[in-house]
Amino acid sequence: MKPILLIIGVLIIAVIFGPMTYRYFFERSTGSTPVNAENYKGVATFAGGCFWCMEPPFEKLDGVSDVISGYTGGNMENPSYKDVSSGRTEHVEAVQVHYDPEQVSYETLLQIFWRQIDPTDAKGQFVDRGHQYTTGIFYHNEEQKQAAMNSLEELKQSGRFEEEIVTPIVEASTFYKAEDYHQDYYEKNPVRYKIYRKNSGRDQFLNEVWGDDREVKVENTSSYTKEELKEKLTPMQYKVTQEDGTEPAFDNKYWDNEKEGIYVDIVSGEPLFSSTDKYKSGTGWPSFTKPLVPENIVTKKDKGLFGSRTEVRSKQADSHLGHVFKDGPEPTGLRYCMNSAAMNFIPKEEMEEKGYGEFMDLFEEK
Repeated sequence: MKPILLIIGVLIIAVIFGPMTYRYFFERSTGSTPVNAENYKGVATFAGGCFWCMEPPFEKLDGVSDVISGYTGGNMENPSYKDVSSGRTEHVEAVQVHYDPEQVSYETLLQIFWRQIDPTDAKGQFVDRGHQYTTGIFYHNEEQKQAAMNSLEELKQSGRFEEEIVTPIVEASTFYKAEDYHQDYYEKNPVRYKIYRKNSGRDQFLNEVWGDDREVKVENTSSYTKEELKEKLTPMQYKVTQEDGTEPAFDNKYWDNEKEGIYVDIVSGEPLFSSTDKYKSGTGWPSFTKPLVPENIVTKKDKGLFGSRTEVRSKQADSHLGHVFKDGPEPTGLRYCMNSAAMNFIPKEEMEEKGYGEFMDLFEEK
């Protein structure tokens, strides 16, 4: 009886975990693709061991549009995860942070980076061992290089680490985006990620070293005083964004704009909407079916004389943008009714030059 039960048990395990094991070793290592850093307004590249753990601290920042897991520092072109994890390619697991320097500074990103790693470990990070899991700061220009060197010196002078800090500061080379299943792994596989992270020893180490100073207080680099905003904005732009006003219907800049491009916050420049989601609502205000970057949109109930509405504001600048209604077309059924005065329009042909190249894919098929 026992041999039969054992065989049944083995078969059940094979059925459940067999496909998963096959995908892990054969389907998952499909190769990587190079990322062109010149397409982005601000780019920072850091290696801190397992790239799954390096995405969350940066992705939650205002001003960060994307964090990509990938490989850098080696000579092989388009390496796969299997190649890199073998330790034969000289690549390290890294993350590339795309950010707006007007909203978050490179110095702030450096402070966050140091609080994710053990900079005294030259042979890996925590449970992950080997060169492919070592740390590094990869600068993209001389300003970043100097800022990184200053930050390193400050860390040395702080006395926080008794052992020598060995994290290198080197010039950035080709960064390869890792396979899709690695991107936002902590969101796609939360249970597995939490188990891995808890058992890696990373948080235990960081809590011991940094204590209450582990979280970085991020300064809002795009904040303005009221006086500065009044100088920066036209009277109508100020009334709409700062005093929750509404511009006249059919008498505003973008209500009938049909050009291709994106709409950004008039104060902070954070991307808000795309012309690909704009439609003629007949209301006299620019209307969209959905936001371009949902993380940059904040909604809240707006109680007025004529009932309750849902107000739309920008996350970084906290500008009043307009309201969202449930009478829009498919596929969302929503109508984001915006004020032209709250936005700047960036034509498609100017997007790369002005630091919004990451959204060019929206218009490739048109």
